[in-house]
Amino acid sequence: MKNKQTTNSRNGKSKKKITSEYGDQEIAVPRDRLDEFEPLVVKKHQSNVTGIEDQIIALYAKGVSTREIQDHLQNLYGIDVSPTMISNVTNKIVPLIKEWQNRPLQSVYAVVFLDAIHLRSSKTALL
Repeated sequence: MKNKQTTNSRNGKSKKKITSEYGDQEIAVPRDRLDEFEPLVVKKHQSNVTGIEDQIIALYAKGVSTREIQDHLQNLYGIDVSPTMISNVTNKIVPLIKEWQNRPLQSVYAVVFLDAIHLRSSKTALL
């Protein structure tokens, strides 16, 4: 195994608390000795990540799988999001989904059916 040709090696991870519309979460941010690491998902000094979660939830609502969401975020935005993070985000809305599924239904729903046919008059067809 060859030695690295750089003095900038990994120096572990630091904990960071981020806030989103679904609550607080703690993440591990990698760090390096020369402080050259530039995070892509949660920028330095950023603590609010509502936009990414909205993207994940919108894709999840459309039936996109966890791995496909991961690929989408990587291809479109160039960010690496773990399947575990995606699952954590989507699991936070499961109670809302269950509540909606178990809501009481109304006894009667109004339905209107419309049907129409449009025929050309023979007089206008000749003109």
